[in-house]
Amino acid sequence: MVTTAANWVAPPTRPPLIETLVSGVDRYNPSNVGILEDYLYHQIRSQEYDCLANLAILKLYQFNPDLYNPDVVINILIKALTSAPFPDFSLCISLLDERPASATSTAAAANPDEPDPLPQLLPVLTQLHGLLQQCRFPRFWALYRSDAVEALRDNYTVECVGFEDAVRDVAVRAVKAAFTSISSERLGSYLDLSGPELTAYVEKLGWTIDAATGVVSVPPNPDNQIESTVVQESIQLPQLTKVIAHAAQTSLPVVSAV
Repeated sequence: MVTTAANWVAPPTRPPLIETLVSGVDRYNPSNVGILEDYLYHQIRSQEYDCLANLAILKLYQFNPDLYNPDVVINILIKALTSAPFPDFSLCISLLDERPASATSTAAAANPDEPDPLPQLLPVLTQLHGLLQQCRFPRFWALYRSDAVEALRDNYTVECVGFEDAVRDVAVRAVKAAFTSISSERLGSYLDLSGPELTAYVEKLGWTIDAATGVVSVPPNPDNQIESTVVQESIQLPQLTKVIAHAAQTSLPVVSAV
């Protein structure tokens, strides 16, 4: 998962060929769209993630509506979904919003027997993203497991290796930032895990569970440690004198009424 701006701009897993395409003018060459799409599916299979490369695909679709592939777009959005709280999903949506309206009709004409699944799935993806952004993890899992999201699960996220664990990573980042301890029941609702699976996951994180109380201890980190800060300012007398003199010079004269 991307944790720094440097890794977001240039992930260490990005191949040299993709680096050349993303960093130069070739990113706007429509003949390279197949290379970028293949790289996306490599990300789907390997749990790697490269937002800039995926945005380049959406930009090519924007400039070249005939290249539009709804399955590719949906997979890009799925990868961006688990980047929360980072704005990757919104960046992708902004390019879709600007995509020419003719793109959908062009794709439909090319595949009349296969309707575009994006209009149906985009509201679901947007709702899932909103729940992750708001840290409403139990609601996220309830929606994700519901019949309304069956098409997304059966046709797309099932192919995205580690998708559910990537969602759990989002929840873990939020818990680390807000808690020093949390009940195992509450944590389990955030992670959609219980029993031995939850215990194994917590141990994998390096956290501990109190067997008697069921309380999970979250190790200290800069986000969950509240420390008071005392700010002291030292102003020398000569500096203060200059401030007073300047204020006296710039103050407006008082005009008395006659």
